[in-house]
Amino acid sequence: MSESIFIKHAAQLVTVSGHTENPAKRDGMRELNCIEDGALLATDGKIIAVGTTEGIQTKYENEINQAKQINASGKVVSPGLIDPHTHLVHAGTRENEYAMRLKGKTYMDIMNQGGGIHATTRATQQADVDQLYQESKQRLDTFLVNGVTTVEAKSGYGLTTEHEIKQLEVSQHLNENHVMDIVSTFMGAHAVPVEEKANPDAFVDRVISEMIPEVAKRKLAQFNDVFCERGVFTPEQSRRILEAGKEFGLIPKIHADEIEPYGGAELAAAVGAVSADHLLKASDEGIRQMADQDVIGVLLPGTAFFLMAEFAQARKMIDQGLAVALSTDANPGSSPTLSLQFIMNLGCLKMGMTPEEVITATTINAAHAIGRANQIGSLEIGKQADITIFDVPNYLTLSYQYGMNHVDTVIKCGQVVVEDGNLQTRALKKVR
Repeated sequence: MSESIFIKHAAQLVTVSGHTENPAKRDGMRELNCIEDGALLATDGKIIAVGTTEGIQTKYENEINQAKQINASGKVVSPGLIDPHTHLVHAGTRENEYAMRLKGKTYMDIMNQGGGIHATTRATQQADVDQLYQESKQRLDTFLVNGVTTVEAKSGYGLTTEHEIKQLEVSQHLNENHVMDIVSTFMGAHAVPVEEKANPDAFVDRVISEMIPEVAKRKLAQFNDVFCERGVFTPEQSRRILEAGKEFGLIPKIHADEIEPYGGAELAAAVGAVSADHLLKASDEGIRQMADQDVIGVLLPGTAFFLMAEFAQARKMIDQGLAVALSTDANPGSSPTLSLQFIMNLGCLKMGMTPEEVITATTINAAHAIGRANQIGSLEIGKQADITIFDVPNYLTLSYQYGMNHVDTVIKCGQVVVEDGNLQTRALKKVR
């Protein structure tokens, strides 16, 4: 069991409370429910009290005397940040493609020439399990130092049953060993292998008949994702894959309408997906259907920034009633960043979101997007003590000062794992 933790005198304790049952929408995304001179008490990895410093000190004097005390004076305390869309496990980098795009090549141009996803697929297939594990662990450590306590991790750089399983097993081992929580998504339908480009339906059949059953049998993933985009998988192929996953207990997610309007948002609503991600070109009707079906829109402004593309219309989506989450889309080709704080900056500066909305989008709504809102995403009694303390005087500073890491302390399941901005390597093991 972890030690008891008492955090006191926070300039602002940002609870983001009240949205555990359903994600925050419209005005609810701006309701952070902050407590000034806030305090929090956690025991055995769970939050047992949230309130003012004076109120908790009066009620829990005995428990506080036995707890590790953290003075958060002049700092902001928030739920641990959550990244609901990453491609964590992979090998290789693609800085050469970055240079090609600067010379005018498009993302799809590069992919159709054997680059893009295919380049990372080759590197990932050639890498052994130890290499993938060590490289991915380093990424997790960086996420943690930047205030993220839970990530979703997709496969999709294997494109064969053997290598998809390899990616997912690495994710599973990381979740078992690393202090962070990793939620796994199967994404065998990330691209059609180059050698099968002439007959994509045969590959779709193999994803359905071979990969999905094997992933489900081994219990390696909770979600099933597909890249629904012209030149990748059609809406009809995507529907087949997502419906097949549902038969094996895999919850649908979808990469939708990133490059052109293609009916991905509408498909997400039709199949009951937990989220549709990207949505740069999603139609108004698709967004309306998603909102009606409580599908979460996971927006990835780092991808638009890096590809020099138009940003998703977050302001319009939120005003239309869509629950919005934010993510890095951390991957080597279109969003090589591990800074969710920078994504929060982009949410405000490039997508018209308010500072309050980007916090909600990286905490409780992100938790809903990975099916964990009953455990994490807000500072409420009974939830896991996943907490980030930022060395800023108020939460507005998080989106005002861009390109900076403001993290002072990170607590995971009641255990201090980052202190004074530094990883506490002795603490980087699971505590349950």
